[in-house]
Amino acid sequence: MTESLTTAILVEGSSDKNAVETLAPLLGHDLDAHGVVVVAIGAASKIGHALDAHGPRGSGHRLAGLCDLGEETAFRGALSRVWGPVETREDMEDLGFFVCILDLEDELIRALGVDRVLEVVESERELGTFRSFQNQPAWRERPLPDQLRRFMGTFSGRKIRYASLLAGTLEIDQVPAPLRRLLTHVVRG
Repeated sequence: MTESLTTAILVEGSSDKNAVETLAPLLGHDLDAHGVVVVAIGAASKIGHALDAHGPRGSGHRLAGLCDLGEETAFRGALSRVWGPVETREDMEDLGFFVCILDLEDELIRALGVDRVLEVVESERELGTFRSFQNQPAWRERPLPDQLRRFMGTFSGRKIRYASLLAGTLEIDQVPAPLRRLLTHVVRG
């Protein structure tokens, strides 16, 4: 690292961490050179503890983060406890925290398109497994993007692996907005 650690990006899990670390170089950002570390906190419910450990009450790092839509309220509440009222998504973004709609996998699937995602699944020799999953009664009538999102979470480690694979497949102009804004925020200071 050319600078000391100055910023911690707090993300929910390892898949988010892998995606952020994969996309940074694509966008021309050297996280090490900017003193940035990506921290997978383990679950959105741990955001308060992570803010305490890494923020002004802990190590004093500048903070940023990423969460899923379903976790926005929990993140907003924890941020409010540290910095005062954080009432809107814009307030969160001003602090450097961004929201994926619906979640990271949804962002990546929408950015690439289902055909390209299926090509990645096929390259991983899992297209047959995915087709079997699609035939399960609970998923048969669901939209293809929903099926892909759920498939990625059906086997231990698959979600983490696909986060890197899908992020690594993106072109610079396809990077989902929350991830692009997060990385731009942390390198601009």
